[in-house]
Amino acid sequence: MSKQEVESKSSAPAPQGDTVSLLQERARQIRRDIIMMLAEAGSGHPGGSLSAADIVACLYFHIMRHDPARPDWPERDRFVLSKGHACPVLYAALAEAGYFPKEQLMSLRKLGSPLQGHPDMCKVPGVEMTTGSLGQGLATGVGMALAAKLDKSPRRIFVMIGDGESQEGQIWEASMAAAHYKLDNLTAILDFNGLQIDGPNAEVMAVQPVADKWKAFGWNVVEIDGHDIPQILHALSPDRKAAGKPTMIIAHTVKGKGVSFMEGVVDFHGKAPNKEQAEKALAELGT
Repeated sequence: MSKQEVESKSSAPAPQGDTVSLLQERARQIRRDIIMMLAEAGSGHPGGSLSAADIVACLYFHIMRHDPARPDWPERDRFVLSKGHACPVLYAALAEAGYFPKEQLMSLRKLGSPLQGHPDMCKVPGVEMTTGSLGQGLATGVGMALAAKLDKSPRRIFVMIGDGESQEGQIWEASMAAAHYKLDNLTAILDFNGLQIDGPNAEVMAVQPVADKWKAFGWNVVEIDGHDIPQILHALSPDRKAAGKPTMIIAHTVKGKGVSFMEGVVDFHGKAPNKEQAEKALAELGT
């Protein structure tokens, strides 16, 4: 999909310039932290972490109601990172928001660290669900949204899934349940970067036509450029909800976004940068 086609599907009113600039800088900082922690760990998943940085920045620093001082606040909004291997983007956002000291990011994947290769809700404040087995996060989000409805709570539930993850059957079972129960407090975000560990998902197991599938399953579908801050904010805003329908935001993204030699390169799905690559990446990101 071309940039023009994506923009035509989300004619967002422009947010204030200061807001956009702030969120762009938050996303850059999240990307810097991703590179630094992965280089320190010597393992991990840069590609899908970098592709999600703009969306995660918008969620944590503009859209969601949450409080780092009270991670168990009952009325907080919830974010579930279903593609749990991309946890560096979540850890970076949580540290940036103040859930734990930023210095702790450098303990990623080390023995005894709470910041393991998949997020653990029992060890990391702000992590709402332990994920990593692909396909399970959306079902968890459905349960959270049902609970909010029963509680008559205004809290919103956000779930990010991967496009390769969309090959899992449990995703579609959960999507049927969400539509059946009219969970209009649930927003799923598809990080549609086109690549998974074995190559282009169009070759591994095609998921297109994605929008038609979600519409057929009874969802309100919005397509955006997943790196365009105004489009992201407009898509995530409450006024894009459809009464009685869950919302799917199909975010067209670039694997490895922000680092030229990682962009669109499947090898960086699960390979950490070495020291020289990390220095080059950080230079590009403006550190």
